[in-house]
Amino acid sequence: MWGLDSCLHLWVCQNPVSMRYGIRGLTQMIWSWKGHSPASGDVYVFFSHDRKAMKALKWDGDGFLMYTKRLSQGRFREVLRNGDSSVRRLQWDDFYMLMRGLTPVKVTVENRFRMAVK
Repeated sequence: MWGLDSCLHLWVCQNPVSMRYGIRGLTQMIWSWKGHSPASGDVYVFFSHDRKAMKALKWDGDGFLMYTKRLSQGRFREVLRNGDSSVRRLQWDDFYMLMRGLTPVKVTVENRFRMAVK
């Protein structure tokens, strides 16, 4: 399959990666992470040091697909770091917003009186 969709598991590398790495270099990095396999069908996302470039790697059954995106202006926003792990799970909505240049806003719900329904 040639596309990325919401049913895929996405993983983002917490540390910046040299964009000179190709498929071979990125797969070796994935193998170094405990419990991860580049041939699992999951999508692995990598960002450059300056956060102007992104690469995503996916196994499609008989070979690897590598998606790249280089911004002509601006930077990809930081994905919140979660502990010292070198890789973390990324939700589809977060990935979509990252690729489109959207920043999520925290929505708060006001505490209001509601009549209990019996």
